[in-house]
Amino acid sequence: MESLRFHDGNITDLIDFRILGLRSDITHSLQVHSSMVRRLFLERELEGHRGCVNAVAWNSEGSLLISGSDDTQINIWSYSSRKLLHSIETGHSTNIFCTKFVPETSDELVVSGAGDAEVRLFNLSRLSGRGLDENMITPSAIFQCHTRRVKKLAVEVGNPNVVWSASEDGTLRQHDFREGASCPPAGSSHQECRNILLDLRWGAKKSLADPPKQSLALKSCDLSFTRPHLLLVGGSDAFARLYDRRMLPPLSSSEKKLPPPPCVSYFCPMHLSDRGRSSIHLTHVAFSPNSEEVLLSYSGEHVYLMDVNPATGSSMRYTVGDITKLTSFTPILNGVELQQSFPRVCSNGSSKGHVAARLDKCRKLIQFAGKSLKGETSSYDGIEACNEVLDGHGHEIGPSLMLECLCIRAALLLKRKWKNDVHMAIRDCYRARKINSSSLKALLCMSEALFQLGKHKEALDFAFAAQTLAPSDSEVLEKVENIKNLIAAAEAEKNKTTNGGSNSEPRSARLLSLSDILYRSEANSDASQDGPRSEREDSDYDEELELDFETALPEEEGRDIESNVLHGSLNLRIHRRDDANMETGRANGSCESPASSCQNDKAPYEPEAVTDMKQRYVGHCNVGTDIKQASFLGQRGEYIASGSDDGRWFIWEKRTGRLVKILHGDDAVVNCIQCHPFDCVVATSGIDNTIKIWTPSASVPSSVAGGAAGPETSDVLDAMENNQRRLSQSREAILPFEILERFRMHEFAEGSLHPFECTQS
Repeated sequence: MESLRFHDGNITDLIDFRILGLRSDITHSLQVHSSMVRRLFLERELEGHRGCVNAVAWNSEGSLLISGSDDTQINIWSYSSRKLLHSIETGHSTNIFCTKFVPETSDELVVSGAGDAEVRLFNLSRLSGRGLDENMITPSAIFQCHTRRVKKLAVEVGNPNVVWSASEDGTLRQHDFREGASCPPAGSSHQECRNILLDLRWGAKKSLADPPKQSLALKSCDLSFTRPHLLLVGGSDAFARLYDRRMLPPLSSSEKKLPPPPCVSYFCPMHLSDRGRSSIHLTHVAFSPNSEEVLLSYSGEHVYLMDVNPATGSSMRYTVGDITKLTSFTPILNGVELQQSFPRVCSNGSSKGHVAARLDKCRKLIQFAGKSLKGETSSYDGIEACNEVLDGHGHEIGPSLMLECLCIRAALLLKRKWKNDVHMAIRDCYRARKINSSSLKALLCMSEALFQLGKHKEALDFAFAAQTLAPSDSEVLEKVENIKNLIAAAEAEKNKTTNGGSNSEPRSARLLSLSDILYRSEANSDASQDGPRSEREDSDYDEELELDFETALPEEEGRDIESNVLHGSLNLRIHRRDDANMETGRANGSCESPASSCQNDKAPYEPEAVTDMKQRYVGHCNVGTDIKQASFLGQRGEYIASGSDDGRWFIWEKRTGRLVKILHGDDAVVNCIQCHPFDCVVATSGIDNTIKIWTPSASVPSSVAGGAAGPETSDVLDAMENNQRRLSQSREAILPFEILERFRMHEFAEGSLHPFECTQS
């Protein structure tokens, strides 16, 4: 496997090319060359904050680093000296979640957004000549028009006058510094501010088939670097949205909630688009450096890569019907869709030789993966080998090799059973059947995948198809019999329940999950007084809900619970508003939301097409915080990095999804990762009060393991498997400690239940 590590060439050759001027793109290639990534090491810890560091960002020249913290301070650091230059007391009353340099202002203007729902602008020139102890500065502008926490800021290259803020109140607002130093103006209410660029207060979708009418809390936003009119947002549902600012309606106020404007494109992995009331949501969205791709980081899920324009990339667009088609048996699949993956005709002997060598390497990797399937090596290593073949050389291998590799990877995914591996196996089986609809391996894997998902009838269809191809195969016969028995048992239980009466609890005693309660209360706690309540709040929740959960985390989490924290189980009762009031409102003809007013007057909702994933990055855990980033590294974005709840940060190869590096970056959680604009330098931050600066300074290169600053190679798989166990657990198994700690510390204010942020400060 070692021969695969330097896929981007010999670094000394690249340096020679740069000296000779033979290639103009060498600087970009050298920034995060694989040999440098292997040597990343903790160079310096920047000390100066007194709370969790929730935001870090470089200026455009890479000479300064800005950070925001729970201590409500903004710190400015020198890149060259690694020293603290300025520390600003912002005046925010709660945690700072985002901060930026305003471009084209000689780095004098900085902006911050915080949990107090305010956006503040500061002019650093007013600090000129002062020492670090004299850090009070009057804001140049204060924007108080948001009603919920401000989670992300965006600025436009070349535009020194405007900043955009995304808030959990469901709006993205445009603040123009030329229009005044405060918002709203003195004597007016926030409803009168006409600065809402994007109103998504009624823009959430429970699933692809549902219209956007639930309340949406925005968590992240990003502007395209190459096409700044493109705006990407993500929030409290599974769908990221791409907008063209030139096509949005005029700026509006919050006096009246309007239906969400149509977007250019939705982005969501197909297997996450039909999760109903799942608590999965986005914590970060980002454009690639060339703006051709987007990166989505999910809470309770993995990191996914997608093409902005699927027609020119390898992503696909899908509709509701495609989701059903993926898991339904069809005897013949129309045509072969993988013609572009077959070997190209070479024009000279040298090219043929190179292709032959690569094909031989692919065969060896497939053989290695086959050994993993037999248990000779780990499933993870076998999947990584298949990833290298399919994603690294998929355009060169022929249909037979591709079919074999797809079936092996699907079987290994079903064997490994990490979160959503079964859905990835279904995708591979579908692709394999596009090549050969009569592939016995593909049919068996598809049957097993559907069986693991509990889709027994669909699994039986594929098992029957396999039995037709191999009527005497013992494995096939056993699978068919097992599925038949399960279906028969389920039918018998159903008939017993129907005939003997239901023993289930009455509807009023139905329990909601903790994640449902937290997310819905968080999304609706600020329901505007001038608009109706959301569908989530008006849905058929019980009159009284009881919820029991354990206070202690599983042992593998490594938490020490203090003796004075409540142990045992906590019974939480949630009362809903009177059903009679709701029914009265509906009887009077009131509608649940602007987007769902009077269904009789509207045509049936037709779901939009959605862009599917083209790569998945796994190994980390994103459950504990709502500000966890996933970032592109380098000017070419050839690597993907993300923080994790286990205090590590992970680096993957973008093209293949192969994990190349794990580094220990925090005693608790790594949230923020920002690569320097030009150098191979990365800044990370999290629950600790320090910022870590990483450079390729390790004396010995290492893959995956991080030497003295990271886990040993043998511990890497254990770390990832622990993360997958945490990721697969419900939120109820992870939150209790954090919630009880805040109850113990009396940190919950009225209507401010936000368990997913840093609670250290």
